[in-house]
Amino acid sequence: MPVLSHLSSPDDWIDPDTVARPVVTYGFVTDNLGKVEIDFHHHDRSQLLLTLRGVLACELEGGLWIVPPQSAMWIPGGVRHRISAAGSIEGYNAFIDPASAPDLPQASCTLSATPLLRELMVRCAHLLVHYAQDGMDGRLVGLLLDEIAITPPGKLHLPMPSDRRLRGVVDMIMADPADRGTMADWAARAGLSERTLARLIGRETGMSFGRWRQQLKIMLALQLLAKGSTIQQVSDQLGYESAGSFVTMFRKMLGAPPGRYMAARTRAVPG
Repeated sequence: MPVLSHLSSPDDWIDPDTVARPVVTYGFVTDNLGKVEIDFHHHDRSQLLLTLRGVLACELEGGLWIVPPQSAMWIPGGVRHRISAAGSIEGYNAFIDPASAPDLPQASCTLSATPLLRELMVRCAHLLVHYAQDGMDGRLVGLLLDEIAITPPGKLHLPMPSDRRLRGVVDMIMADPADRGTMADWAARAGLSERTLARLIGRETGMSFGRWRQQLKIMLALQLLAKGSTIQQVSDQLGYESAGSFVTMFRKMLGAPPGRYMAARTRAVPG
């Protein structure tokens, strides 16, 4: 269930799976939120989770996604997931009956939310839960479904291994991302040979160990930047030799330096 606020009062919460409408949309806003985690759960409906301010982490079985500001996460109906967030968050949830929109994505993914998609999510969140399906409200919802179908996928996905030994390595890296140990160091800590670690991580994630760790650090960097950490602080917390080397890596992975990337996603929220 989303964290609701003045955009959608907790008293107004209705389980979207019980609503006789193809789409149910809620807004949520939190200020100075401590760390919150909604444990593994699922909905019969598919879910579009859009963030306008703040960063959410969404873990599904087999993957971790980061949802930065001005981006969205698509979760098909029935898929178990958990969501964590910290700090100030503003966003919207749309719960969609899969039968009403067969052209929407069949697999979990992030979406690079278009300006129109953001505006439509905001508008739909202000509709009555049992909105009139004939007329403007119904057309607005139909346009939202059409826009979701053509929105391009994002890139902030990290495959999560299921092997118990690899998950131990993952947990250690996430607990201390500044640790600059080599792959041989991490293999030894997991009781594996370096060759076995390389083979397992490639088989389960489709990435090399170095590439996987770099992608993880990008995701952690986005969370830290969204909380207000400086580039130097993020560089230190993630174990980079210098702020310059962190900025170079960030630009290579996401196409813009950290300051510009985050500034583009923290502009005025549509109203």
